[in-house]
Amino acid sequence: MTGVRVLVGTRKGAFVLTADGARRDWTVDGPFFPGWEIYHVAGSPADPDRIWASQSGGWFGQQIQRSDDGGRTWDAVGNEFTYATVPGTHQWYDGTPHPWEFARVWHLSPSATDPDTVLAGIEDAALFRSVDGGGTWSELPGLREHGSGPHWQPGAGGMCLHTILPDPRDEARMLVAISAAGVFRTEDGGKSWQPANRGLVSDGIPDPDAEVGHCVHKLALHPDRPETVYMQKHWDVMRSDDFGRNWYDIGGNLPTDFGFVVDVHAHEPDTVFVLPITSDAEHFPPEGRLRVYRSRTGGHEWEPLTRGLPQQHCYVDVLRDAMAVDSLDTCGVYFGTTGGQVYASPDAGENWAPIVRDLPAVLSVTVQTLP
Repeated sequence: MTGVRVLVGTRKGAFVLTADGARRDWTVDGPFFPGWEIYHVAGSPADPDRIWASQSGGWFGQQIQRSDDGGRTWDAVGNEFTYATVPGTHQWYDGTPHPWEFARVWHLSPSATDPDTVLAGIEDAALFRSVDGGGTWSELPGLREHGSGPHWQPGAGGMCLHTILPDPRDEARMLVAISAAGVFRTEDGGKSWQPANRGLVSDGIPDPDAEVGHCVHKLALHPDRPETVYMQKHWDVMRSDDFGRNWYDIGGNLPTDFGFVVDVHAHEPDTVFVLPITSDAEHFPPEGRLRVYRSRTGGHEWEPLTRGLPQQHCYVDVLRDAMAVDSLDTCGVYFGTTGGQVYASPDAGENWAPIVRDLPAVLSVTVQTLP
């Protein structure tokens, strides 16, 4: 029977959660790299045995780990992330210049067709690529060399490139999101980039309609309809129907439009999931009730999904990379919390149950469908 592997990155290690297609009984393996911050764990769509992990720590710095046996064993691979051009400066919180510095890898995006090719989004915001299984890494400098680069500012978590969203039909065409610069689009594999923020409005920056400077938290699309892209912004839930050229608000009847995650049902391009958080100052669910919201109309109407989730005294957060869906016939939805719970719904959000509790704070959740 087809199964799933849920890959979890936490503040103190990585975990691999495995189940068959029923998704009721789970095997929990880990922690791998105990004590390390694992910002992102991502499985290769081209090889179900290959997994990548971003391992970071204040003492030993950044490492990329690769597994070729489904997470049973791991090897550190090339870790030279060097800016391709003279770094120069970007803009700090108070508007003063600040040198570009490499801090960590936030996000890994394996190729859908080649198991040896993977993209990495880093802090300070830049995009890197490896084509040799992680042995060597090269920056795609066109992004950072965009004329707006010196004006990019960090969000509260740092100036991170946290989302890489290739067009499933053409990997040379992609969107990336940077906190707090916004969305950028390339049509030529990263040689040149254009801001993709028209329609976004952000309070707190000198020009609320500026071309760059927007704090985008996450993007998601459905492979059958990649022109339609959904966004969870610092405030606002947004939608684009032209691959990021223009955006409009779909927050509608959500209890709050602040949050970090957004994802799309594996088989229904109009079914979208978000998880509202009270505010940018109160990082917990409204009224202490953990609720996933689902729209089956592309964001025009939203319904709360609560069955199996705590509905009182719940004050956890769900971070930007901590929600994922599987591609089984009945789409499963998964998310992890800063309280260390990983929840699963095998029926597109109708019913929820924890796979595991009491992990370290969850930073990322991704899913591999197993043959």
